[in-house]
Amino acid sequence: MVGTQLNWDQYATAWARLHGGFDPRAAAPVVRAWLRFAYHVGFVLGRLRVGPTAVTVVGVLLCFCVPLLVGRTGDGPILGALFVLLAAVADSVDGAVAVATNRTTRLGYVYDSVADRLGEAAWLTAFWLLGAPGALVAAAGGLSWLHEYVRARAVAAGMREIGTVTVGERPTRVSVALVGLLVAGLAGLIDVDLTAGTITMATTVWVLLAGFGLGQLLSAVRRALIDAG
Repeated sequence: MVGTQLNWDQYATAWARLHGGFDPRAAAPVVRAWLRFAYHVGFVLGRLRVGPTAVTVVGVLLCFCVPLLVGRTGDGPILGALFVLLAAVADSVDGAVAVATNRTTRLGYVYDSVADRLGEAAWLTAFWLLGAPGALVAAAGGLSWLHEYVRARAVAAGMREIGTVTVGERPTRVSVALVGLLVAGLAGLIDVDLTAGTITMATTVWVLLAGFGLGQLLSAVRRALIDAG
């Protein structure tokens, strides 16, 4: 049954409670605008009785299209970037539907996390298909997965908050995938041989940010659990 629709202030309060106390109303203008956009779309979908799980599934399917599209001659990577953007919108909107309609569940949280990991695996597969070295792609995926695993285990061990917002968070990975594919596509239109080098650079940036972010998170987790213990 669809829950009661929340207005923006109620939504922001509920969203903050689910994200370690971070209030979207106090976020940077771009972040606040993005989250408010997700709220409005989620509100409309809630009115249409579209469930958050359905939006999550659509987001995963969009991600799976990315490695299929990058093989297209010419504009493949650019189309892949567009689908990453659409998947990112779906990723924000599924949570917005759940919060705006007061339908957040622990099972939905698990589904959303699994969907995020599947989506990132699809994007990195696209990087590999465009010419990024397999070992570098595997390192990017492994570090990102470890980032999320460490936070989940820390929360299970008693850490009450998200610990810290690192440079390797999900929005960063979305940005690297989106910009990396877009730039690789544009470079390929100039000279097809530039595609592999460009996407390798994007994968390297992903690895560096993921590695540094993991270090930030481990440091925050250590402090939080020592203080809690």
